[in-house]
Amino acid sequence: MRSSHPRSAAVAALVATALATGLLAGSADAAEGAVSADPIRIHDIQGTTRISPLNGKQVTDVEGIVTGVRTYGSRGFWIQDPDADDNDATSEGVFVFANAVPTVAVGDAVKVSGTVGEYIPGGLTSGNQSVTQISKPTVTVVSSGNALPEATAINEYTVPAEYAPAGDPAAGGSINGLTLEPARYALDHYESLEGMNVKIGTSRVVGATDPYAELWVTVKGWENTAKRGGTVYGSYESQNTGRLQIQQLAPLAQQPFPVANVGDRLTGTTEGPLDFNQFGGYTLVARTLGTVKAGTLAPEKTKPQAEQELAVATYNVENLDPTDPQEKFDALAKAVVENLASPDVLALEEIQDDNGAKNDGTVSAEQTLAKFTAAISAAGGPAYQWRTVNPEDKKDGGEPGGNIRQVFLFNPARVSFTERAPGDAVTATGVIKVNGKAALSHSPGRVDPANPAWADSRKPLAGEFVFRGKTVFVIANHFGSKGGDEGLTSHHQPPVRSSEAKRLQQAQAVNGFVKQILAEDKNANVLVLGDINDFEFSATTDALADGGALYPAIKSLPKAERYSYVYQGNAQVLDQILTSPAIKKFTYDSVHINAEFSAQNSDHDPQVLRFRP
Repeated sequence: MRSSHPRSAAVAALVATALATGLLAGSADAAEGAVSADPIRIHDIQGTTRISPLNGKQVTDVEGIVTGVRTYGSRGFWIQDPDADDNDATSEGVFVFANAVPTVAVGDAVKVSGTVGEYIPGGLTSGNQSVTQISKPTVTVVSSGNALPEATAINEYTVPAEYAPAGDPAAGGSINGLTLEPARYALDHYESLEGMNVKIGTSRVVGATDPYAELWVTVKGWENTAKRGGTVYGSYESQNTGRLQIQQLAPLAQQPFPVANVGDRLTGTTEGPLDFNQFGGYTLVARTLGTVKAGTLAPEKTKPQAEQELAVATYNVENLDPTDPQEKFDALAKAVVENLASPDVLALEEIQDDNGAKNDGTVSAEQTLAKFTAAISAAGGPAYQWRTVNPEDKKDGGEPGGNIRQVFLFNPARVSFTERAPGDAVTATGVIKVNGKAALSHSPGRVDPANPAWADSRKPLAGEFVFRGKTVFVIANHFGSKGGDEGLTSHHQPPVRSSEAKRLQQAQAVNGFVKQILAEDKNANVLVLGDINDFEFSATTDALADGGALYPAIKSLPKAERYSYVYQGNAQVLDQILTSPAIKKFTYDSVHINAEFSAQNSDHDPQVLRFRP
């Protein structure tokens, strides 16, 4: 479980010396010269790059005014020099890591002696930028009750439109050694304010309050605006420079964090030190927090399918198992009936086995599915039947012991399932001919399960359905996660997206299988759907669509409506439905019921496609 705070005390020992190797520091001669010259000021410590020229050096009597005190997590305080230099690239603030509850107060004028270090939230291999700080401090309070340095405004006029400089090839793509250009690049602008007292005015919420007491706003209200108030991540080059994470300095027991949804506004002034953490990068840790003014956002309801339309949907139900409270089953069921209009076929992802995360060899999900389908019936929905293939124990990734898998639910009053030699976890379904038409050798069956692309990942589930006499092939997927990818604020620019390699192989495997079906019947109705864990503009999606075998149906929506997930204030596509060429006319809906809201039944929004086979 992640820490509730940006840096946990458990990893405090990594400070100061964590970057002795691997990051660019100033030369020893330069550092010694700096130490032996005039008294060291904060801007001398920060320097003009991301790495302090005094990294690893002792400093004495560094003066500043305390602008924020953190008594939990990474305990310490921020100080700022009220007498700024004339170089915009050098920050005037710095974090003092106390490793204990600080004894200073906001407004104290202090002198700090200690060791300059570069702390990397998440560790050396995370790709995260580092935080310049002073550790092992000796602190002298000179006076109290001083006025704070005036907060620097962060707004649409101050944050540049270009996100980051290209990394230095000679440094492995890192931007750590590059001189900051805060007037040109957003990341450089934020870095030039690291540790300083900053403020924002009234701003739109673009990432709902999460369980860790943080939310996201944008200081650029016009930037790639989603139809419902968020900020759309539409390409690798549109990172959305106005996004900023908001936390608070006050402990939650003292001051509850406000609950906000996407489209709400954080009104008034929010002011405090600018930090950098593992879970989102640059973060305004509010000493003074604005007030949330609620918007009017409500969960969407899709249009019911017409009599002659087949409605096929996909929904990641986030590790559903019988040990979950009945309330979760009921809420998900209500969403299926009321928000998704009881689709004819529903592909579920993250259905866990009958005892969830208990790691005892159980792989059956019969109890999970019985409980869920009963809840749907109780909510006024159809008496869904289900088909699935149980995975091998511990072979499909996900939560240890959970054995997540994809499952088909279908309404037998509207559609029939063609059961043909049901496959098992290790048996591949193939494409055969039955009565002169393309068919699956195993239905339900798994696509290419022995392919190394699916190692420790969910294997695709394929099934044949018949609607009004027409066969429809449905392939349900849950591709490998983005775990291990570097964040957008990485010191590598562009960030390293190591997880893409596996999804690319998975997409190629599914694309190849679809091409086998189309080789037997070019007019076959094929739907590939699920949690693809990648964007509509990604190489993964391109590989799925290769050769015109499939079309990413979410691309039929206006760009402002293309998203199924909100991550760090970016509304983005992870869940998709792709169509074969025979499905020429359809309606598509990304049904926004979770991702934009603080209260979620899942972190994904379901997708629905309606067409006439």
